[in-house]
Amino acid sequence: MKTKILAVDDDPNILDLVKLYLEKEGHEVRIADRGGDALEAFYAWTPDLVVLDVMMPGIDGWEVCRQIRKVSAIPVIMLSARGETFDKVLSLELGADDYIVKPFEPKELIARIKAVLRRTMGQAQGSEEVVFANLTISKTNYSITFKGRRVETPPRELELLYFLASHPNQVFTREQLLEKVWGFDFIGDSRTVDVHIKRLREKFTDETGRWDIRTIWGVGYKFEVR
Repeated sequence: MKTKILAVDDDPNILDLVKLYLEKEGHEVRIADRGGDALEAFYAWTPDLVVLDVMMPGIDGWEVCRQIRKVSAIPVIMLSARGETFDKVLSLELGADDYIVKPFEPKELIARIKAVLRRTMGQAQGSEEVVFANLTISKTNYSITFKGRRVETPPRELELLYFLASHPNQVFTREQLLEKVWGFDFIGDSRTVDVHIKRLREKFTDETGRWDIRTIWGVGYKFEVR
């Protein structure tokens, strides 16, 4: 499956160059030239990584990063012509994973993206198993171990829990979950997701508070890790 990357910059030349190089590397790319458009694309498309310019008209890159971090832990790489330490520190404090000063070589950006993806997605991509406190979900043998014992669940419940747990702290709408877990050909009520979430909560609750399946009112659900 191709990695989905959202590239955001108000300079069309930079956008074209970044898109060209990323697609050559086999990534699926969408672009935006304003902060507002970037947020719309982020919520609608759920990218795996965002390349984000700092200085843009309207909503700047720092505010976009701030909004993304409210609902998601996906990697964000900031781009900026400003190389001052303050700007770098602020970007990292807001939750950016890396900071690249313009002008930059496309090969450097590609290398940084690969490094960030290795750090943040390596476990999920390299294994069909996710492990948290008292909880192990395996898609290799379709099993869930909770508090040391195996718990039988229907395949769709397991797939839903695995998907959410593979993207900790990232919020997904019902429609996104239907697309990712049920597939494009699913025809039915989005409340189907609610029913499955309810069943999962009845079976799996971490009393220690280290993780939880949370409802984000007006948005959707996330697997919250503390």
